[in-house]
Amino acid sequence: MHVGESFRSGRNWLSDFIPATGMKGVHWVVVLLSLVMTLIAWQIAEQQVEKQIRQRFESSLDRTVGLIEDRMNKYEDALWAGVSAVESHGGDMTLKQWRIFSQNLRIEERYPGINGIGVIHFLDGANDQEYLRTRRAERADFVIHPQHDQAVSMPISFIEPQASNAAAVGLDVAHEENRRTAALASRDTGKAQITGPIVLVQDEGATPGFLFYAPFFAGGPQPDVTSRRENFLGAVYAPFVVRKLLDGLLSQELRQINLSISDDGETIYDEHLADDPLYDPDPLFTREIKLPLYGREWQLDVRTNLAFRQGNSVSQPILILIGGLIIEALLISIFLMLSRAHKSAIKYADRVTEELRQKTETLERTNSELQQFAYAASHDLKTPIRGIGGLTGLLREDLKEYMSSKDANPDVAMGLELIEERVRRMQNLTSGILEFSRSGCAQADEPPLDLRKFVTDLRSDLDLPSDALDLNGSVDQISVAPSSCRRVLENLVTNAIKHHDNKRPIKVILTATESGDWMEIAVSDNGPGIDEAYHAKVFEMFQTLRMSSAAESTGLGLAIVKKAVVQNGGHVWVESEPGKGATFRFLWPIETSSPNELPCEQAA
Repeated sequence: MHVGESFRSGRNWLSDFIPATGMKGVHWVVVLLSLVMTLIAWQIAEQQVEKQIRQRFESSLDRTVGLIEDRMNKYEDALWAGVSAVESHGGDMTLKQWRIFSQNLRIEERYPGINGIGVIHFLDGANDQEYLRTRRAERADFVIHPQHDQAVSMPISFIEPQASNAAAVGLDVAHEENRRTAALASRDTGKAQITGPIVLVQDEGATPGFLFYAPFFAGGPQPDVTSRRENFLGAVYAPFVVRKLLDGLLSQELRQINLSISDDGETIYDEHLADDPLYDPDPLFTREIKLPLYGREWQLDVRTNLAFRQGNSVSQPILILIGGLIIEALLISIFLMLSRAHKSAIKYADRVTEELRQKTETLERTNSELQQFAYAASHDLKTPIRGIGGLTGLLREDLKEYMSSKDANPDVAMGLELIEERVRRMQNLTSGILEFSRSGCAQADEPPLDLRKFVTDLRSDLDLPSDALDLNGSVDQISVAPSSCRRVLENLVTNAIKHHDNKRPIKVILTATESGDWMEIAVSDNGPGIDEAYHAKVFEMFQTLRMSSAAESTGLGLAIVKKAVVQNGGHVWVESEPGKGATFRFLWPIETSSPNELPCEQAA
């Protein structure tokens, strides 16, 4: 029963009970209930606003972290380009050849934030004199420095642009622990690595920096640690000043968040300074993030600044509260003036209460509409995304003759490929959001899911060998919400295949058994496995543990799995260790579906 209806049902007996007092008791009840409704409306509005502001913070945070990762991936590509250049010259290059390569790379134009790019050679004592003769033939004053007691030397042979990096030429990176440790780690892993915090010899400001290594070997990439150590020739490297790196990412004034970065407890970048005009001593949101990055783990301390506070000072909840309190004051004044005319006062109170009830219904309706936003937005985005893809195709067709000419600018083709790649990512993301919104919905008169036919069809759809996907267990078909269960199984199997490291032939086993009133269904693979620290995180939206070289992922697959399982009353979890594959298990009802399940046409 609504508040207004309660007043109407009690009005008659109250009018008869206290006619002499002018129904002052009822007046105060109305005031109290109206105040409660105002407070409820204020709290609902405040929660909604806080949720929206938090989402803006999360979006800004994700964008900043993504920019750091994308920029480092781009720098890594430049290093591997240098490795390819060295290997194309038989494992070594002259100073002149390296200078030509670096000039064509255009690092100052295409890689802002990088100090330079150079080559480090590995010396074990046997080849030191020959190396020095070669270098001094190119540069007579070449000297390896400083002296140290390590068994090996790793001098910097070249670095371009040379003018701003002259102090680094001949520097033996083996002399200092952070430089040496990361260089040897890149040798042993065969992967790009960064150092712990260092101060670059060419940095007059002596600010924190780091080196970025990509190793190269005699005969190209090596399969194991032993062969890498035996054939290690050196590394292509780039020096960075952290301040210059982040200055090249995004203007601090546009980010609305400040951050500090530390590595192993040492602060290498800090924007949390009291003399900063955007510094907020009491930030609205803070977050500490651990960012694994090429053999190191950066700790990011992210806080909102004054620009964020000014841009998110939404006054709607306060206005609702003030408006409600004004209404209470008016009610009290009216009741005091009309205490002898209790019937008119009660009618007025009913009207005000009804208005407040409608405000609450409006807020509830708005909340429901917000829940539909993700579905509508992702659905509506499909048309412009397809349009962008179509226009890009037309551009590529129109520019076909130009791009095949010798005067063609390679950046044009690169730009078109970048647009097409972003279109594919947006298409995958919007499709994932649509599937997430509709996951768990029921279809009328669905036939049971035949697991054996499903496995056979899935092998065909994914072009898998007959022994790559097997079915075990005592359950052959699923009768409860079969389409939802099919989506869960398709996502789990596809996820296992997408994230397989290809170190061994793919093997996925689907097992379905009865367990009381439930079916326990498991999808096991022989992939790289998942660390226990990420077992809960993988089921969150937009979360993915893929490496930069892995297949593109929207981070929605396992979130869709969890939503569908939970909506059908079940539970999903993962059992895995790094290097030992992963098993995703979930419980599915045998006889009755979840009461939360919706028809597909009603599901958001």
